[in-house]
Amino acid sequence: MTVITDRTASTDAPVLDIVAERWSPRIYDGAAPINEEALRSALEAARWAPSAYNRQPWRFLVTRRGSSAHETVLNSLIDFNQGWAKDAGALIVIVTETVDAEGTPLPEARYDAGQAAAYFTIQAHANDLLVHQMSGFDPETVSQAFALDETLVPLTVIAVGVLGDATGVDDAVLSRENAPRTRRPLTESVLVND
Repeated sequence: MTVITDRTASTDAPVLDIVAERWSPRIYDGAAPINEEALRSALEAARWAPSAYNRQPWRFLVTRRGSSAHETVLNSLIDFNQGWAKDAGALIVIVTETVDAEGTPLPEARYDAGQAAAYFTIQAHANDLLVHQMSGFDPETVSQAFALDETLVPLTVIAVGVLGDATGVDDAVLSRENAPRTRRPLTESVLVND
C-alpha cells in the first residue's frame, strides 16, 4: 500500500494554500537529516507568534534523532506514537510558563504557546518539513528528564522531518495515513455569526 501524499483539504471557504495543504504524517524518513535552516526558520516563526502582553510564555526543547535527548523524548511517548515518531528528524517539546516572575498565574499561557506551535507548524510546512503534533506523551517524564522548573509545563511533542517510504510500515499507521482528512462543517463550529 502506498501513502496518499496529496492531502489538500476540501475547505468550506478559501484559505491559503499552505493551510489547506498542511497535514500531519506518521511516516518519516529515518535516514534523512533535519534541514537545520528550515528548522531554525520554523522556530523563528514561533518566536513571532502573538501573546498576551507580549509575555512569550513558550519554550522549546529541540531534540534531534540520534541524540540522547531525542531518545528521552521518544521514550516519553505512548507506544503507538513511539512506533512511528522514532524516524522523525527532530522531536520538539513545546513548554509553557504557568506563572510570571512574581508568581501570578498566566491562564492565557497555554493558548499563547499553542499559537507558537501553530506558527511553527505553518512555517515548517512552507519549508517542506512535515510536522505532527502529539498529546500522547508523559509530561512528567519530560519535566524530570530535562530538570524543568516547576513553573514550566510540557504541552505537546512535535515530530518534524521529511516523508518516508511506506514499505514495511505498520498497517494501523498506513490506515491512519490514508484516511480522509475531515473536519466538521464551518457552520457547526461558528456558534454566533450575527
